[in-house]
Amino acid sequence: MKYDIILCGVGGQGVLSVAAIIARAAMMSGLEVRQSEVHGMAQRGGAVEADLRISDGPIPGDLIAKGRADMILSMEPLESLRYVDFLSEKGSVVTSDHCEINIPDYPEKQAIFSSISSFGRALTIPADALALTAGSARSANMVLVGAASFHLPIEFSTMEEAVRERFASKGELIIETNLKALSLGRNFAEAGSRRRSG
Repeated sequence: MKYDIILCGVGGQGVLSVAAIIARAAMMSGLEVRQSEVHGMAQRGGAVEADLRISDGPIPGDLIAKGRADMILSMEPLESLRYVDFLSEKGSVVTSDHCEINIPDYPEKQAIFSSISSFGRALTIPADALALTAGSARSANMVLVGAASFHLPIEFSTMEEAVRERFASKGELIIETNLKALSLGRNFAEAGSRRRSG
């Protein structure tokens, strides 16, 4: 088994925190993990990308080749399109619906979402709205982790354990808020899957 994920977004959205939580959950599951990161101009809202490779055997390198990613997990929809050449034919796209308009020639939103929906296994998720339901707009990235967890070869309870560990120093309220965001994302992905298959 192997599972390759490209995580992307812009600076300040928690891309690397998401990668760290998924990587930790994979390690808790006894899997091998390799990760590489490209930070760009993160402090100014620039692109941030991480390759995360999970396997039950040795992983030969840190980087994911074009056409081999099992998932693009994106905090920002336009950023998801930047990496579609890396997606395998059976790969999934999971992205927030929130556009971070940080460049003057940002494309029309409708064109972005139309492109994303052209991928057979694409899920656009209202991460910001669900995060507010969970109790904090800052937990939007945990909503996306929850949605991604529907596809990952990791038990959901282990994902919850990794989230608890990650936020342990922040107190019980922050832990519970992020766990709720995780569950809301997971539920959204499960409902989306039922809609597609039904």
